[in-house]
This record gives sequence, structure tokens and C-alpha cells, in this order.
Amino acid sequence: MRIAAGGIAFLVMATMASAALATGPEGHADLATRGGTVVGIRAGHQAPFVIAHRGASRYAPENTLAAVDAAHRRGLVWVENDVQRTKDGRLVVIHDTTLNRTTDAAKVFPGRAPWRVRDFTAAEIARLDAGSWFGKQFAGERVPTLADYLRRLDRNGQGLLLELKAPEEYPGVEAQALRELRALGWLDRAHIRHRLVVQSFCVRCVKRVHRLMPKVRTGILGAPSVRKLRRYARFADQINPRMAEVSSKWARAVHRLRGPHGRRLEIYAWDVGAKESAQSVQGRGVEGVID
Repeated sequence: MRIAAGGIAFLVMATMASAALATGPEGHADLATRGGTVVGIRAGHQAPFVIAHRGASRYAPENTLAAVDAAHRRGLVWVENDVQRTKDGRLVVIHDTTLNRTTDAAKVFPGRAPWRVRDFTAAEIARLDAGSWFGKQFAGERVPTLADYLRRLDRNGQGLLLELKAPEEYPGVEAQALRELRALGWLDRAHIRHRLVVQSFCVRCVKRVHRLMPKVRTGILGAPSVRKLRRYARFADQINPRMAEVSSKWARAVHRLRGPHGRRLEIYAWDVGAKESAQSVQGRGVEGVID
């Protein structure tokens, strides 16, 4: 997303000090960053907060540690990722349920189409080049394990919007993800309150995460009908739709409700058009964008 600066009170370059103010989902301060620039500090209003989609995927191969670091360099203090499970039960960070779009799996394992993530061991996936498709300078970048990804976020001081990707293919992944988050220190008070949200298109899975760990903030991907919102607010703190699905009326219905932690439901939209401005996004009732 390219958030325009027009109509915003003033524009300043991001520094680590100013980026630290942008705490993201859960009291997301009063600024948003895009490409290293703070694009919103507006008198009496909060600008849409930007979460780096699959890391800074405009500047580095998506869902890699390089993308995490690219977001960090640009002052983006929250990133979004996708988590799946390997054949031998390890959690890895990759968007597609197949490996061939963003790795050289077809070359390394030519006889194993359709190259589903679930059909490969973690050791096999670790052999793959997940960077060359994006640019020669990223040759040798790997598909990270969730553990490595969390360690890098901690090193950078970033927050995580973690998506359970295709959970119907990975029974029990909700509990497994929570165990790994706990093992890496991500279920302590500071992470839970300020640096972690778990989301999914699978409503049952979001509900399961809330049941297993009620303190963790959760989000439902998509734009459920207004009649479903009250039920979802029992276990979800965010409703995160495609931007094209957001109307002002629908957003008002979302914001009338409070989630399980007593705060007003939030909306973080994705697939935001390049022509959208900060004013138009904010005018439709969106707290932030996943871009």
C-alpha cells in the first residue's frame, strides 16, 4: 500500500526512537510508517497503522528473515507472517501450501510435485533457496522455522501478527504454535500485551486459540456478516478483512462491539489499493493496514 501524505498534519523521517512509539495492535499509538517514513501524526486522530505483510515483502523475499530485517530498517515495528507444519512436525514460515512459487523445490526435488509443505521434512525444506526468485542478492535465503523467526523479531524488537495458514491441513497446529510461542518466551506478559496477535481465516481455529490461551489477542481474517460479529467478539479482538470488503457501515458495526479483553474490536485491512490515501483508509473506519 502507498499511503499518501496529503492532508496529514506533518511528515517526518522515521527513527528508531519514533518507531518505538508505534506499538501496533492494542493501543497503536498515533503514527504509522511506510517505507521508513512516518506518514501520520494527525491532530486528534490516529493514522492507519502499517503492519509489514510477510515482512517488508516489497524489498525482500516474503516471509524470510531478510524481509523481517528489511521491515526493521524501514521503521516498521510489526510484521505479519504465515505458519505451516512440515512432514516431521516442525513449524515453518511460508505463505503458500506448496513450495514451488517461492523456493527452488521443483529443481531440487523434481519428482515430488505438487511440492506441498506438509510432504517435506524440515531438513529438506532447509535445503531450499527461498531468495533467488526475488533477486540475485537474496540467493541462499532460507525458509525460516518459526523458532528462528521469533528469535529475529526479538532481536529487532518487533511485534508479530501470526497467521495460522491452512490449519485444516495441520490438526492440532493451534496448540503446537502456542507451545512454541511459550518455549521462545512469547507468552510472557510483555509479548502478550504488546507484541503478539494470532489470526486465521478458520474461525474455529481462532476460537480454539482463545480457549487454550485466553490472554492472547486473536483476529479473524475476512469480513463476516454483521449478524455473526457479536458471536465472534467473544473470542476475537480483531476482524481483518480485504480492504474492498470494508464499508463504513460494516466498520461501525464492528466497532460497536468489544472483544474478549474488553477493548473495542479493531479492523486491520489487507490487499489495499495503491491509490488509497491515509484519509480514505481512515475514513472507512480502519485502524491499520497489513501491507
